[in-house]
Amino acid sequence: MEAVILTAEQYNNLVSRLDKLNSTIESNQKPSKETFLDNQEFIQLMHISKRTAQTWRDEGKISFSQIGSKIYYKMKDVEVLLDKNYNKAFKSKR
Repeated sequence: MEAVILTAEQYNNLVSRLDKLNSTIESNQKPSKETFLDNQEFIQLMHISKRTAQTWRDEGKISFSQIGSKIYYKMKDVEVLLDKNYNKAFKSKR
């Protein structure tokens, strides 16, 4: 095994180039694909009934995709639903 000795300047230059390479690789990676939930996963996650899920779809509270009889929800849309209905804690009286 052969040892290589670098000056501090050479070492810092090498680290800098590796950081730039890492940044380039990270910026070129494709964003992660959207996560979908089927209807059963959605009702289990939200602790609701099938009927409530149907009502939310009918009222336009949650966006969905339908392929045949199968219903799918984007996880992003579930987060939007929860964010829209977020209420800050009430100020307690002491």
